[in-house]
Formats: sequence, C-alpha cells, structure tokens
Amino acid sequence: MWHIREHHNLDKIIAKLPLQVVKKYELWKDIVFRHGPDKLREFPGFHDEKLKGEFEGQRSSRLNIQYRIIYSIEKDIVSVYVIDITPHKY
Repeated sequence: MWHIREHHNLDKIIAKLPLQVVKKYELWKDIVFRHGPDKLREFPGFHDEKLKGEFEGQRSSRLNIQYRIIYSIEKDIVSVYVIDITPHKY
C-alpha cells in the first residue's frame, strides 16, 4: 500500500471544487493507495503523464477536461505527494 500525502492548502482547494471532480479525486486516491501510481496508466481517462519544463520530475493526472492533479512520487518511502488540483490552462 502507498502513503498519500497532500499539500497543506489542498483542503481549501477541494472545498471549492465541483462535486464530480472531488469524487474523481477520491477514486484517484483509492487507486494510488491500493495499487500505486503505475496503475493509473491502465485507466485512459486519467491520462497520467510526466510533466516537462519547470514541473519536470512531477506528474499530472486528468480528473476531467478542466482539472488536473499535480503530484510527485517518492519511491524510497512509497509515498505520493499531491501538490495541487488545478484548472488546466488552455
């Protein structure tokens, strides 16, 4: 099982999100907790991918067309650190 740590401001962000996005985030957390972040690649709806540029070393998963989870993986302590849930800027 994986440990999921969340940024201290994430509670405030989640409180402002639409209910469907919160439910998808809970599903995302359940998958990561039980099977690890590699399992997310088996679900095409999450479109999990590595980030480039200033966010290199972090990953992104899609919650819906607008919202993304930004997170990093710490394999040495089997931990996932959720940094932000943010609207995608087009």
